[in-house]
Amino acid sequence: MNRFFAFSAFLALLGGCQSSASLPPAPPPPAEQARQLPAEKPAPAASFTQETLFALLAAEIAGQRDHYDIALQNYSAEAQATRDPGVAERAYRIAEYLNEQPASLENALLWAQVAPDNIDAQRAAAIQLARAGRYDESMNHMERVLQGQGNTHFDFLALSASESDAQTRAGLLQSFDRLLAKNPGNGQLLFGKALLLQQDNQTEAALELLEDQPASSEEISPLLLRVKLLESLGRGEEALPLLEDALEEHPQDPRLRLAYARLLVEQGQLEAARAEFTILLQQNPEDDDLRLSLALVSMEAEAWNEAQAYLRDLIDRDSHVDIAHFNLGLIHEQLNDNEGALIEYSLVGPGNEFLPAQAQQTAILLREKRTSDARERLAKARLSQPDYAVQLYMLEVESLAEAQHTELAWQTIQHALQEFPGDPNLLYTRAMLAEQRNDLGQMERDLRQVIKAEPDNAMALNALGYTLADRTTRYAEAQALIERAHQLKPEDPAILDSLGWVYYRTGNLAQAESYLRQAWQRFPDAEIAAHLGEVLWAQGNQAEAREVWAAAYQQQPDNSILRSTLQRLTGSESP
Repeated sequence: MNRFFAFSAFLALLGGCQSSASLPPAPPPPAEQARQLPAEKPAPAASFTQETLFALLAAEIAGQRDHYDIALQNYSAEAQATRDPGVAERAYRIAEYLNEQPASLENALLWAQVAPDNIDAQRAAAIQLARAGRYDESMNHMERVLQGQGNTHFDFLALSASESDAQTRAGLLQSFDRLLAKNPGNGQLLFGKALLLQQDNQTEAALELLEDQPASSEEISPLLLRVKLLESLGRGEEALPLLEDALEEHPQDPRLRLAYARLLVEQGQLEAARAEFTILLQQNPEDDDLRLSLALVSMEAEAWNEAQAYLRDLIDRDSHVDIAHFNLGLIHEQLNDNEGALIEYSLVGPGNEFLPAQAQQTAILLREKRTSDARERLAKARLSQPDYAVQLYMLEVESLAEAQHTELAWQTIQHALQEFPGDPNLLYTRAMLAEQRNDLGQMERDLRQVIKAEPDNAMALNALGYTLADRTTRYAEAQALIERAHQLKPEDPAILDSLGWVYYRTGNLAQAESYLRQAWQRFPDAEIAAHLGEVLWAQGNQAEAREVWAAAYQQQPDNSILRSTLQRLTGSESP
């Protein structure tokens, strides 16, 4: 094609450039922007200079050859120069397609300015301003969309504020209330306000808002939010009939059925959940996430054959392969087929399931007294996956120690630290093993080395502080270390337990009880129960002490600290 013919064709295409329909097709935009919009009244044709036409032609050719950066640069420049709505929209669409946020915002604002009556332009500006954290300006554009009776996407505005500060969200709530006063009962506004209330942990208020102004049967998102709020309040059983009614009206809606299936799982109705996941998979046969969910639910229901079939399907489809092999290993263990389990675990590659698979096969081999095989497999894993070497050493040491192979565990950690000298994780592991060997000097040296390298390592601070409080009389040092850990992680139950224990050791029983109760509430562990019970016993509250011990004993009857505490205080190893 010669240049004159190309230029003439381009002139014909630009005959009415103020209407975006007259422009050549843009790169495929995101789904939300690709929706067909109602036709607008044709605008008069724009008059462009020859330089502008050449620049736009160059942009189109660049776009056809996948040089979208050049297309964006030219369209953005000409949008500013011409202030033509069609060119501004085209610039915005390209920027949005490329996820170029600054250019998307700049071109959306220009488009909204030069096309003040265009609902889509105002919506684009509102969304881009929300992404930029400019919520007040965003609300102004949203109000224009609302006035034009368009879909406002207030949910996006509310969701985009989830990472903002409380003051910003409070200001947004006031803006929503202002718009609701002008547009009472507007479902989009109510949904957006409910989202903001949820983000501020005002769950009851958000639920009340949605219940007072229930969405129409066509609005799925408000219903799903209502279900989520009920679940967070522990009222999931109330959400089931809501979803059942909605599914009667929208049996093909995957969001509703998926929410229903997941809620059935949470309510323990596994067979019903399996039926729903089966329908979902039939409706979406290429969705391997659903296939995996169905496999996992089948495992929960102990439908082992069905679970294996779905997991094998995933492997055949080359999807979620490592997860499938790992779960097949778990199934083989449940069926007492340890050799089959070992084969499946060995097929798990690098990723989230790799270390759990190594841990499972190590546990099997140690249970079968095949210690050499377990160590050999871990050694081979370290050679084949050197990025996991430290974690694999830690796994080996901890597994050997748990299996009472204390000397082998000690030899292994010494070798690991020769290979990775000064590694904080290995030093911490050696410190814990040294404490078990009553080598408190080695333990302290290792933990202090970790703390020197990582002053904010709350786990190391807590471990050293607890050991000093429990095994020595260096209570002042212990309390200082634990309090530093508590500042770093004030909600950690292990640290709260240590803090309560050091207060007990220094005779402050009221403080000890307070922290130990907090720890027990957050994590009802046998060791915490042993400590809390001992403090209650020392205060003369022996009845409650026995209640706490009994609750822990029922769950962890073999816990050595609980049993030794009971023997020391009551003369019996059971409550």
